[in-house]
Amino acid sequence: MNENQKILVIGSSNTDMTVKTQTLPRPGETLIGGEFKMGAGGKGANQAVAARRLGGDVTFVCKVGRDLFGDNSIKGYEREGLDTSRILRSDKPSGVALIMVDAKGENCISVASGANSDITEADIDSVSDLIREASLLVLQLEMPTPCVLKAAKLAFESGVKVLLNPAPACALPDEIFRYIFLMTPNQTESEFFTGVPVHDEESAAKAAEVLRGRGVKDVIMTMGSKGSMAFTEEGAFFTPARKVQAVDTTAAGDTFCGALAVAIVEGKSLKEAAGFATAASALTVQKMGAQESLPYRNEVK
Repeated sequence: MNENQKILVIGSSNTDMTVKTQTLPRPGETLIGGEFKMGAGGKGANQAVAARRLGGDVTFVCKVGRDLFGDNSIKGYEREGLDTSRILRSDKPSGVALIMVDAKGENCISVASGANSDITEADIDSVSDLIREASLLVLQLEMPTPCVLKAAKLAFESGVKVLLNPAPACALPDEIFRYIFLMTPNQTESEFFTGVPVHDEESAAKAAEVLRGRGVKDVIMTMGSKGSMAFTEEGAFFTPARKVQAVDTTAAGDTFCGALAVAIVEGKSLKEAAGFATAASALTVQKMGAQESLPYRNEVK
């Protein structure tokens, strides 16, 4: 077992405002009778909290505003047991996400990035010691791309594995792909980065081949209710999704990534890690909200 099991998550912190309705509104349409909830979110924060609840030793670096949302977010992360000692503050407002969820659990999300967009390359330099000390660095794309690149490069050059969840999909410099140990795109993101529409195992393999050809070591492609396809040095394998009644798919992918991170630093194979992550994300979709829906390790077992 790897003695160093430190997980460092650098990413976004948001406050989620969620409304659940029977159907998602069309442009210009107002729907009455929704159920409102407010809670903690942001892909970086979701993945950090998920990894912590699943037993990980997690440090979380993000940037929040000097406002009530920022103060409440940090207090929440401290309650979860995250190391928050290096969280940064900004004069911009804290990030906010507006989420709508329909009766089938499908969602649409609009994000006001706020302080998340204020993360700088100098900020990444300021936590370079944390990057070098980690066993695994987890990144997403809700902060400026140059910062993602800088963090990934620092980790790679320090022998630290990088897990990139490429969401929300955006243009990335070619250089970054060779720094990635594990990339976890969904079908839409896979098509964005490769130009290959993914709808079955054969097309998923073609997309993964493109990503690995660009330098990514391993790819685990999430495919919603079907499960996930992995293309790794251990070989290719499919992990079917658990059959559950989905209530809200928000943060399911973040749970999957957080669980993968914990399993990887514990020395599990990627096949074992995918099984663990699949069980964790199946629990997440059965509850409303982002961080309030994230499972604990005893539940996954």
